[in-house]
Amino acid sequence: MKGLVIETVTPGSIADELDVVPKDRLLCVNGRLLRDIIDYSYYTSTDEELLLEIVKQDGEHWELEIEKEPYEPLGLTFAPPKPARCRNNCIFCFVHQLPKGLRKPLYVKDEDYRLSFLNGNYVTLANLKQAELARIIEQRLSPLYISVHATDPQLRRQLLGNKDIPPIMDQLRKLADSGIAMHTQVVLCPGVNDGPQLERTVADLAGLHPAVQSLAIVPLGLTRHRRGLPTLTAVAADYAREFIEFWQPRAKSLNKRLREPFLFLADEFYLKAALPFPPFREYGDLPQIENGVGMVPLFLRDADRVLRMARPVGNVRVTVATGVSAFGFVAEFLAGLGQKTGVEFVPLAIENRLFGESVTVCGLVAGNDIVAALAGVDIGKALLVPDVMLKEGEGVFLDDVGLEELGQRLGCKVMTFDSTPRGCYQAIRLLGRSKSATSH
Repeated sequence: MKGLVIETVTPGSIADELDVVPKDRLLCVNGRLLRDIIDYSYYTSTDEELLLEIVKQDGEHWELEIEKEPYEPLGLTFAPPKPARCRNNCIFCFVHQLPKGLRKPLYVKDEDYRLSFLNGNYVTLANLKQAELARIIEQRLSPLYISVHATDPQLRRQLLGNKDIPPIMDQLRKLADSGIAMHTQVVLCPGVNDGPQLERTVADLAGLHPAVQSLAIVPLGLTRHRRGLPTLTAVAADYAREFIEFWQPRAKSLNKRLREPFLFLADEFYLKAALPFPPFREYGDLPQIENGVGMVPLFLRDADRVLRMARPVGNVRVTVATGVSAFGFVAEFLAGLGQKTGVEFVPLAIENRLFGESVTVCGLVAGNDIVAALAGVDIGKALLVPDVMLKEGEGVFLDDVGLEELGQRLGCKVMTFDSTPRGCYQAIRLLGRSKSATSH
């Protein structure tokens, strides 16, 4: 007996009216055994007449006949699928570079096409079975997010550390022919998959447009915990400048030929090179923003909007934690916001001691790194921490330090905020209101 264990039932929903309750198990829909929440959504979304087979907690079997409108929800939620494990051994894998003592889920390497469809996780398709490929096509699991890294088969096997993988272009062509949309990425390793190999990869993927809707090139991340791993070269400032000078005009030309933004260079290249970003319009609808493409240009655009509408908040002093790479543009925004609101902002770039100084992004800052950076510092009214540093919904950093512990160790008030200019402004307005309420 498999099926799906029901987590929640929406009050007043169809399922609620039929006395379905959490921890019941939904086995089948119209005789089809459910493997995961994708099956549930696929088999219940369009059909107007449904037969549900449910096993109650006491073992009793129910059959429920339902008539509903197309796409009308039943009111059931389920746990996401347990990720399939990755069998690759990528030479640049970030998980292999993690120190000991972090949260256990961080050491799990997933490679699951279902999570690519559901959550936008990148997958290589290296471990994809023919039955899974057929399911993607049958159930129209689109778009998918695919790590290509190189289209040359031999080089891709080297990059993935896996000799037993199918040619990626054969897989992508089959998906394209079946109408599956794809967003792709290349993790760039200097001296390995750049140069002519990258030109080939870009040309091959552009040849599958519009099915392949976008391609992001992102630099590899190297920590100081690479003992026993292949020797790789980090993307330095000079390399980033030369890379942008070569690829930015080619991206612009390619995007013009394809009549929409297609090829994107990660923000980190521009930050390392200290070069201006392309105009915001060249990022289209930000299809690769979760991949670190367009986050800074979006921040800068939104910062201008917030500064135009910001109003005085009060005379308070706060410290704002940020990553090293984000420090410049965050500090500039906070200076402008301070002038408009009367708040004294002290932006602080947190050096990454956990992973090493070459890791500069905000999202990989650890709680202990913040403690080390702020020891003996006058923090002011509060420490503001962008939520991108924390595990979503749990309020803990990568090293398992929680917000309450952070506040206790620093002896100050700690506030999180949505990692946007508007989120920062809203946080200080809240802080200003609490100060006003306290004074009365």
